[in-house]
Amino acid sequence: MKKTEHDKAIVDQFTRQAVPFSLQPAHSQEAFLNLILESSGVGPEDTVLDVACGPGLVACALAARARQVTGIDLTPAMIARARQLQGEQGLTNLSWQIGTVLPLPYEDASFSLVVSRYAFHHFLDPRAVFAEMVRVCTPGGRVLVADVTMDAAQRDYFDFEEKLRDPSHTRSLTPGEFLQMAAELGLREVKSQFIKSARNLETHLKASFPHPGDDDKVRKIFREDIGKDELGLGAHWRGEEIHFAYPIIILTGQKP
Repeated sequence: MKKTEHDKAIVDQFTRQAVPFSLQPAHSQEAFLNLILESSGVGPEDTVLDVACGPGLVACALAARARQVTGIDLTPAMIARARQLQGEQGLTNLSWQIGTVLPLPYEDASFSLVVSRYAFHHFLDPRAVFAEMVRVCTPGGRVLVADVTMDAAQRDYFDFEEKLRDPSHTRSLTPGEFLQMAAELGLREVKSQFIKSARNLETHLKASFPHPGDDDKVRKIFREDIGKDELGLGAHWRGEEIHFAYPIIILTGQKP
C-alpha cells in the first residue's frame, strides 16, 4: 500500500493520538455512543463496517448489538488500541483491518450497516469515501456519517485553527454539503440531527500533536474569539479554563 503525503500526516498524527484519543471523555461519552447506536438502527442481524474506525470506540459499541463488526483504519497504532479495547470488553464478534478507505477493500453489498465517525474532515475526497460506503452497503442497508459540520461563513477560520491543532485536518463540510452528497449518492429516508460535543481546550490540546509552537497559536485564537464566536464553537471561560463545543451532524440514510 503506497501512502501519500497526506496519509503519512494522518499516520503520524494518529499514531501519537491512539491512546489519548480513546481516553478523551468526549469521544467515549456513553450518551453520544448510544445516540450513534439508536440513529444507526443497529440490530442483532447486522453486519457492520466502521470506516476510519480509530481506536474502536464506535465499533465496540456497535458490536454489543450487532452480529459482526469490521473496523478499518489506516493507522496501525489505532488498530492495536482497538484490539486492546476489544479484549478489555470481552467482545468476540469484531475483526480489524489496517488499510486505506479509498477504495474500501470489500466487495459490493458486503455490509448491512456502514458507519464513520469523526473522519470526514480528514479525507481529501470525502464524497468519494461516502460513495465507497454506499457501494459496500447492501440494498436496503443503512449508512451513517457523524462529523463536525460548520456554516460556510465560519468554516475558513475554523479550518485554519484546526489545521494548526491537527495538521492532518483537511476541510470541514457544511450541513448542506453532507445532505447534497447523500442525495447525489441516492440515499433514501435521509435524516440528520445536530448535537454539540463539549471540550476543554487544554485537555483537547494534550490529545493533539500540533507542530512546535502551534499550540500557543491555537490558545491565542481561542482567547481572542471569546465573545466574538468567529470560530463557531462558542468558546468561553469556565474559571481559568477555556471550553467550547464542536457542532456535530449525525446523518443517516438507506441504500435503495
